[in-house]
Amino acid sequence: MTARRNRPQELVERALSLSRADGCAVVVAERSSADLRWARNALTTNGTARGRAVTVIATVAGGQGTAAGVVSGSAVTADDVEPLVRAAEEAARGAGPADDARPLVTGVPHSPAFEDPPAETSAAVFDAFAPALGESFARARAEGRELYGYARHQTVTSYLGTSTGLRLRHDQPMGRVELNAKDVRDPRSAWLSRATDAFADVDPRLLDAELARRLAWAARGRSELPAGRYPTLLPPTAVADLLCYQQLRADARDAAEGRTVFGRPGGGGGSGGDGRDGGGPGGPTRVSGRTRVGEKLSGLPLTLRSDPSAPGLECAPFVLTDGADTRLSVFDSGLPLGATDWIRDGVLERLTAGRHTAELTGLPVAPYTDNLILEAGGTRSLEEMVAASGHDGPELLLTSLWYIREVDPASLLVTGLTRDGVLLVRDGEVVGEANNFRFNESPVDLLSRAVEAGRTERTVPRDLAKDCPRAAMPALRVPDFHMSSVSRGV
Repeated sequence: MTARRNRPQELVERALSLSRADGCAVVVAERSSADLRWARNALTTNGTARGRAVTVIATVAGGQGTAAGVVSGSAVTADDVEPLVRAAEEAARGAGPADDARPLVTGVPHSPAFEDPPAETSAAVFDAFAPALGESFARARAEGRELYGYARHQTVTSYLGTSTGLRLRHDQPMGRVELNAKDVRDPRSAWLSRATDAFADVDPRLLDAELARRLAWAARGRSELPAGRYPTLLPPTAVADLLCYQQLRADARDAAEGRTVFGRPGGGGGSGGDGRDGGGPGGPTRVSGRTRVGEKLSGLPLTLRSDPSAPGLECAPFVLTDGADTRLSVFDSGLPLGATDWIRDGVLERLTAGRHTAELTGLPVAPYTDNLILEAGGTRSLEEMVAASGHDGPELLLTSLWYIREVDPASLLVTGLTRDGVLLVRDGEVVGEANNFRFNESPVDLLSRAVEAGRTERTVPRDLAKDCPRAAMPALRVPDFHMSSVSRGV
């Protein structure tokens, strides 16, 4: 006889009732996904999948502090839960005191839909997209292009319950299409990606038309350029990759301890830009002079912010972690998240900080939030920015960035590659393509040198799509983007 599959809410309650720890938090994540993949103008695979993950966080108080144990696994029935609970308790007892330990969160109102069934997706999400994709295949084949890519739609419903009484729920839809076009007559390629909640707003025929336009631009001629600094237009997807990388490194504690670009040179002592005073002997350590909070980072009126309720970019309005994300403390599970300006009008306003880090540094509580928006009041589209480019000499228009890696945390210098087309602009018109490059840049330094920001639009970073799936960015014009060497990749 097959055991009954329990509802996710039942697993939350079962785990909490079994817990013998001093504190317990349980996260059950229900996932469903639908996928299409294609290559050389033909579908290769399609399918749907469902899954469930259960995470148990046990906290155990000891003479020297509180320890946490985190264990995740799959669980379908109530009987599957107890081994996870016991393993989490054992892990907590075997761990040393956690330096970020805080009492579990209390006093957050229950989610009204906590008892509702999880959201689900299905292949029906592609009912309009798939036939239009077939039309794109036919047109690309007739015009000498090959299309490669994928479309994925996923829903994740997360249920969080704690021994302190929290019962919270969040539904997260996520959709993305990535399309690459190759010219069958030449090794050139073009790429683009779109984020969507339900695929109703994505037409693959329009995407293919845009790729055809880019390939036609590249076919106008090729220039082999040396390494150097070039006036460059960064499209929103490239800006997203750089700014998301910056946000991943914007931890208040790391900055206060002098490990990142956001730490003030020379460390603590004296009066800092944030106006706080240093702690005396035996007193609390304050930030004063140890971070760059309050410092102007850009001459443009740039505002970098996160907001769980941002239209089209909605994300969990509370801390939701399975312990795998080191940016979030498991002790903060359920902590409410609000709108936060990380940079406001070019000035650094906040660094990411959970409750423990905030106490340690003297900065406000501002946990990492799962979306990122850059705004500067610009109204020009990327096309309008291209039309205003190249009048004082050639300018580069990038397609995307790839394989970004950190070189120096003290300056946040990163290196990476341009990919799928570096276009050359003269007198407001794309006149052909250039070779690809390896670049060396610091996102923080780049903001200080940017001279124009365009209109903010929803986008997807290419390299950091998994880390930063919800972003809205403008194109940026930089007068001296550093292409450190020539790359022979496409």
